[in-house]
Amino acid sequence: MSPDGSAPNERSQRSTGSKASVQYWAPAIAASLTTFIIVVNASLMNVAIPTMVAEYDTTVTAIQGAVALYSLVIAALILPAGTLPSRHSSRRVMAVALIVYAGGTLVAAISWNTTVLYIGWSFIEGSAAAVLFPLTFTVLTVSYEDEDRAKAFGLLAGVHGVGSTLGPIIGGALTTFASWRWGFTLQLVGVGIILFFVQYVSSKPLSETSSSLDRGGTVLSIVGATSLVVGFLLSGKYGWLLAKRPFFVGDVQLNPLGTSPAIWFLGVGLLAFAAFVQYERRLERAGKSPLVPLHVLTNRSFLSGVVTYNIRSIVSAGFMFVFPVYLQAVLGYTAFETGLALLPYSIASILFATLTTGWRTYVSPKTLIQVGIVCMGVGLVLLYEQTGPGQTIRRMLPPVALYGAGVGLIVAQIGNMTMSSVPTADSPEASGVLNISSSIGFSLGTAVIGSFFLGRFYGSVVDGVLRAEHESVSGAQRTELILALEDAAETATEATQQQFLRQLSPERRQLLAGIFEAAMFDAQRAALLLLVLLVLLLLVASTFLPRQIPEADERTDHPESSRDRQ
Repeated sequence: MSPDGSAPNERSQRSTGSKASVQYWAPAIAASLTTFIIVVNASLMNVAIPTMVAEYDTTVTAIQGAVALYSLVIAALILPAGTLPSRHSSRRVMAVALIVYAGGTLVAAISWNTTVLYIGWSFIEGSAAAVLFPLTFTVLTVSYEDEDRAKAFGLLAGVHGVGSTLGPIIGGALTTFASWRWGFTLQLVGVGIILFFVQYVSSKPLSETSSSLDRGGTVLSIVGATSLVVGFLLSGKYGWLLAKRPFFVGDVQLNPLGTSPAIWFLGVGLLAFAAFVQYERRLERAGKSPLVPLHVLTNRSFLSGVVTYNIRSIVSAGFMFVFPVYLQAVLGYTAFETGLALLPYSIASILFATLTTGWRTYVSPKTLIQVGIVCMGVGLVLLYEQTGPGQTIRRMLPPVALYGAGVGLIVAQIGNMTMSSVPTADSPEASGVLNISSSIGFSLGTAVIGSFFLGRFYGSVVDGVLRAEHESVSGAQRTELILALEDAAETATEATQQQFLRQLSPERRQLLAGIFEAAMFDAQRAALLLLVLLVLLLLVASTFLPRQIPEADERTDHPESSRDRQ
């Protein structure tokens, strides 16, 4: 049996056939379409929130809770779920997960209250998505080698970018002209199409021996991931260290020593992952099968790729939070129009992700990644310089496209480079580690950049009002005013700003409209500068990447993997 667990000569027979055939590229198509519907599904919910609030006669917090819980379920289960192909065939795992996902989608589509929505969307779909996200990386790793693997990863990355951009457009159009429920219903059609291509995915498990699930490692990974994501989600509202406002569980206030709940959740998460590494080490020394083999966690090339991938996720999450809010708050764009404005980013990212995979023949993948990072930074700097009253979509097109081209250059190489650093038989575990890192990175990026952006906006509004009133206050009083403004009204979008302003007299309305606009410009500039700093950190992290992707004969299995010893 080959190192990837496929039947003898299965991969060679596939390779000797026509590489342009549908059968040969079917695993890549299945993985890419799976990623597309999951990404669109997430953005669809964000666009439909106002309509769902009215239809369910509930609150924004209740619907946002479903979105947060969906992300939380994925983060909690993604690492143990990523190991399933080690015990079962990738084809079977993918087919079952897609059917479960379709079941959750159906429940969400017919849901008549938020409880049913939580069950269908947050729990059932979230659990299936936790299996499918790392599985897409595993399928590509075991199905292709060298240049074809790079092309497959480029396609996956490009489709992911298109999905994140088209999601608001599709969701906005369906919500406006039909119903948000159609967004879920159409995904059922997508699952049916994907299942056709899944039949060509490898039918063999990646390990010759069946290993039992590492229950201790699973529990520790779930506790660690859940705690970190919850900590990041709470940090924006309650602060990172000291509590910005009281935190209640029921009627009980929990702010020990005046601290924010975020710091406690983050602490528990870090401790759980530290315990996870120690537990996995003891398990492997005892000759048992750990959730993640130690040679994966100590692989320097793999870890450098994971860190680079993680920081890129932080930057991408921050940009995709800040830029749409800016377009809607300053230019008055709808979610649908915002998606159209992001098309240059989407087109550039998918073109550079799919068409530059062969460039590594002439330029090292590491250099291509670093060129992409520089393109991202230059695009953000150009957007910073343009930010102001005279900014238009036409002027933003070049820097947004340049930023997208940079993202495309990075993702065209980083996924393949990272996954190729480990033996093929360990690809499920490596995929789980890479995806949980990305999931935590997106949560961290949204929390850090989002809270910084909104904090700067509300602070600028308060400062503008104080200047207009010729008032001066202490730092503590200023903080209290900012928190009071945040609690009184959400004014970071055009619609909520107008609703807030309509309550005021014409004179006050005119004054505050100008203050809101100036505050948004200030917040956008500050957030873009923070993103540029993170891009510089990303550039530093990329220096630890290997110069070249190891060839197939260099990616030999670990001489004695923990699974095979059992």
